[in-house]
Amino acid sequence: MSRIGKKAVPVPAGVTATIEGGLLSVKGPKGTLTLSLAEDVTYAVEDGTISVKPANATKRARSFWGMQRTLVQNLVTGVTDGFTKTLEITGVGYRANSQGPKLKLQLGYSHDVDIDVPDDLDVKTPDQTTIHITGIDKQKVGQLAAEIRRWRKPEPYKGKGIKYRGEYIFRKEGKKK
Repeated sequence: MSRIGKKAVPVPAGVTATIEGGLLSVKGPKGTLTLSLAEDVTYAVEDGTISVKPANATKRARSFWGMQRTLVQNLVTGVTDGFTKTLEITGVGYRANSQGPKLKLQLGYSHDVDIDVPDDLDVKTPDQTTIHITGIDKQKVGQLAAEIRRWRKPEPYKGKGIKYRGEYIFRKEGKKK
């Protein structure tokens, strides 16, 4: 039994959920998100909740149960609150600048790194060492944050690079004389 899957997803006021043609569509104040439904799981929208249950007793159905419930929860959270990832840049001369639909990074390379920001995401740089990525789709927000971080991962000696806010960087001691 999935502890996560057993819980029904509450649908707050101002959010509507419909199931049509193999798609779950959730519409809220921030926009609309859809999820293609897995065949091994049954979905039901009833009196302010969305419940997810395995369609049969197979291992595959039980495996999908908790994950599908979490994906439904992410849809509801996305259209009500949205998701935010914050990246921090550490290093001398490393900086970021948001310029409309592009993000310009200076990361110690011989060239600047320009990253195209998708239309449904919002990237802000309140200062040169902080990047805020916001959007309603959790997967897209996380993917863009991972692509930005990939350009200069934090190194273990001085901690220089791009890291998530709250991420712990395991530090190593330098060479001894």
